[in-house]
Amino acid sequence: MVGIVIVSHMVSIAEGVRDMAKKVVPNELKIIAAGGTADGSFGTDSAKIGQNGVIIITDVGSSIISAGLAIEGLSMQLHQRVKIADAPIVEGAIAAASEAAKGSDLMTVLNVTETAKSVSKRG
Repeated sequence: MVGIVIVSHMVSIAEGVRDMAKKVVPNELKIIAAGGTADGSFGTDSAKIGQNGVIIITDVGSSIISAGLAIEGLSMQLHQRVKIADAPIVEGAIAAASEAAKGSDLMTVLNVTETAKSVSKRG
């Protein structure tokens, strides 16, 4: 099953998005919150990101850079299995979790996650 890592500058955002995504999927789906720096303060930590996950969903700015650094630190075999999704953090996490829970492969989960950026909220 494809795992998911939520990366945010704030622990509370990463954990909140993770908790929301876990409400829509079975417990066995691995969703990791990688928010804040190593000491829990504002920022991102590439080491915290690199320990986990396959689909990475970020908030803004340096979280994208940190996610990229985390991927660079992986072995070539793992490097190929980790993707950063170009998706909004909340909607992307829900879409990723829903698709991953179906047992879909990495690229299918990534594609579904990225379609979340085109969902209109105007009805």
